[in-house]
Amino acid sequence: MPHFAEIGEDNIVIRVLVVSDEDAHRGQEFLADDLGFGGTWIQTYKSNLASREMIYDSALGGFYWPQPYPSWTLNESTFLWEPPSPEPLDGKHYEWDEDAGEWVEIVPEVTPGGDADNPYPGDGNNPPFYQWNTETNEWDLVPE
Repeated sequence: MPHFAEIGEDNIVIRVLVVSDEDAHRGQEFLADDLGFGGTWIQTYKSNLASREMIYDSALGGFYWPQPYPSWTLNESTFLWEPPSPEPLDGKHYEWDEDAGEWVEIVPEVTPGGDADNPYPGDGNNPPFYQWNTETNEWDLVPE
């Protein structure tokens, strides 16, 4: 079933509604006039499905999210923002550091269940790893 996005004066998507196949050919008139919603309605497709808060670009004919970082550029074919360099694909987690202009690895902080008398026995970043056993109140070695 076809989806239509209501666009505000600033080209920001206000809401997205679904209409029947039989009313899709007159979506703007159906939603604005027949249903009395008013506004401007643009059909949105699965390949570029609109959501609230997205931006509609009439020149490009598509929807995209606000720019996440000033250095990222919009791919006008996919409507996705692209960083100046691709995110590393080495199985680690990264976030973009705009000031440094690079991807920075996110190292999770270990917040174990122990206490001052039972501190986490490892460093949390390298094997071996442990998990807190609430029944014994001790650290159990996690099998590799």
